[in-house]
Amino acid sequence: MKKGIIGKKIGMTQIFDEVGNVIPVTVIEAGPCVVAQKKTVESDGYDAVQLGFMDTKEKNISKAENGHFKKAGITAKRHLKEFRLEDISGVNVGDIISVETFAAGEKVDVTGMTKGHGYTGAIKRWNLHKLPATHGVGPIHRQSGSMGVIDPARIFKNKKMAGQYGNEQVTVLNLDVVKIDAEKNIIAIKGAVPGARGGIVFIRDSVKA
Repeated sequence: MKKGIIGKKIGMTQIFDEVGNVIPVTVIEAGPCVVAQKKTVESDGYDAVQLGFMDTKEKNISKAENGHFKKAGITAKRHLKEFRLEDISGVNVGDIISVETFAAGEKVDVTGMTKGHGYTGAIKRWNLHKLPATHGVGPIHRQSGSMGVIDPARIFKNKKMAGQYGNEQVTVLNLDVVKIDAEKNIIAIKGAVPGARGGIVFIRDSVKA
């Protein structure tokens, strides 16, 4: 059964398994989420549910969003995310989706926005080598080397150059769920996930597991 939930990244820590091995984990506050909309093949051409996460004031969202939530009969939410599911017959608008949907030992995919670094040079953005710092080479050292060749006398597309670095959506696949804390709505996932502390992430069951 496919499933998904919205969460907020709390940070990273480490826990120990039953034999004493150290496991680095990312702690995520996942849910509770409420079903704000239900889409079916008959009405929309595919099966999906739209989840809302984190209460907010009506003045903080648009009139269209307020109308959407009032139609569903739920309080205003700060974040919305649609998850495509194979079977939504047992899900209805207003249902609560909790972290108990997942279990320890499962494989999940986590999507988030990476940390933004702004306009960044090629050395930091692409991890290129610096130019020599001695033997008369200079005065610039933190830039890429030769850009092209004599023939053709142009720079090819997709050359690794300076530009916007970070602040892009990234999905990490096949991460292990290490621990679930239903009382605190906490899920501990092995390894790192995209984004800074406090960032919103989307968790779904793995598509490749």
